[in-house]
Amino acid sequence: MMKSFKTDWKANLKNPQTIMALFTYRFGNWVYYRVKSGLIRKPLWLLYRIMDVLFVRIVASGELHAEAQIGDALHLPHGLNGIIISPKAVIGNNATIFHQVTIGGRNNLGEPVIGDRAFIGVGSKILGPITLGNDVNIGAMSVVVKDVPDNASAVGIPARNILRDEPKPENTR
Repeated sequence: MMKSFKTDWKANLKNPQTIMALFTYRFGNWVYYRVKSGLIRKPLWLLYRIMDVLFVRIVASGELHAEAQIGDALHLPHGLNGIIISPKAVIGNNATIFHQVTIGGRNNLGEPVIGDRAFIGVGSKILGPITLGNDVNIGAMSVVVKDVPDNASAVGIPARNILRDEPKPENTR
């Protein structure tokens, strides 16, 4: 928990609201997945729920459920302002998520799985049981309902995939 929080701290150094919201998430995630004893878990979960309402929902104006699985160094440049992340969503390491983004289920089919180093633009909606690969860019205001492969961008409503032409490193022997 503390290792992940330290990476979150470094990624969001200038925003104390975001740091408090991410600490609340990391604490709740630790209680949900790691604390097994009911005697200890119940009061810690109650503490988490109080912190969630105060710091995440009221102060930071977002939803960041403890059940979600989020990798290290989550960067929220504009804070949690309007961001909603579903309880069953999975987000990789070093993701950047701008404000007013929704990452959630669609028609009770499942939630998104997002790879490492994803860049999710302002107001985007990522919905349903889809997979976003590593190093993807999601354009502002896009609605993503289909898989996005590694090293691709998705833009539009509904989003279209645009593969990026990245130069491949030459093998030197």
